[in-house]
Amino acid sequence: MKHISILVPKGAILGSLEGSRQLFSQVNTFVQARGEAPLFNVQLVGLSRETPLSGGLFTVNTDKVLEDVDKTDLIIIPAVDGDLQVALENNKAFFPWITRQYNQGAEVASLCLGAFILASTGLLKGRKCATHWMASNAFRAMFPDVNLVTEKIITDEQGIYSSGGAFSYLNLILYLIEKYAGKELAILSAKIFAIEIDRVSQTQFVIFQGQKEHGEEQIRKVQEYIEANFQEKMTVEELAAMSFLSRRNFERRFKKATSNTVMEYIQRVKIEAAKSTLESTQENVNEVMYSVGYTDTKAFRTTFKKITGISPAAYRNKYNKEAAVVMH
Repeated sequence: MKHISILVPKGAILGSLEGSRQLFSQVNTFVQARGEAPLFNVQLVGLSRETPLSGGLFTVNTDKVLEDVDKTDLIIIPAVDGDLQVALENNKAFFPWITRQYNQGAEVASLCLGAFILASTGLLKGRKCATHWMASNAFRAMFPDVNLVTEKIITDEQGIYSSGGAFSYLNLILYLIEKYAGKELAILSAKIFAIEIDRVSQTQFVIFQGQKEHGEEQIRKVQEYIEANFQEKMTVEELAAMSFLSRRNFERRFKKATSNTVMEYIQRVKIEAAKSTLESTQENVNEVMYSVGYTDTKAFRTTFKKITGISPAAYRNKYNKEAAVVMH
């Protein structure tokens, strides 16, 4: 039987904690109904026996406190909310315990913003990690030595797992159920809980906001210029001149400050504007393409799909309610 420790951090989001417990427990129910022994021993593990959540609205009673668990097979770190620096300070007692368990052979999975706790252990250094796309700028600033992959819903690297934003944690739990209990039980769980099983990307949900909390005033002004004039043609040379920097120095500082190359930033601003237009108007794809400064249909569609994971037409059909009504 695999021992699963679902951590109960201070400030944990109840949904990802309870959702994980339910899914693993349901697998036990399935196999016991077939007359087989349960596969998982699922325990809630906290820093104390009682942990208040959501400002005291809920209290979670844990099965064990940290010191009682000498060995476990899988650690689940649920999402946390509120000020992330405060959350990390409140939960730092978990860090050495997680590291010790991993070094003893346990696997570790972070759900959404639980990635901040996992990264604080140092175990993610040089490894891939996913988290909620809204926290990507904060994560990069706090953990520059981690390879953040904002497009991924799931990462799996050397016994360390992570999931993307919000309810995509369900996809990671299903992934782990498939790994530990087999595809049949993962599919059954997906059907019972009505979870779309093969989602691998969160790119279509990302709203690009641009990283501006970097203290580089010259770079921030260029970002604002791009965002105000994205329909116009602009070159890296022109933008470098605007910031009174050589092209090479400008590109280096821009990438370091924003985590995007200059051209990637321009493309993402254009595509974000295109997404907004596709969501809210009846303009066709070509009209939207021209409105954001593209003239090459193939280039626009390719860039759009690269950034969002789906085509402009598919995006419009999915997120524009009026367009969906017309289609049906």
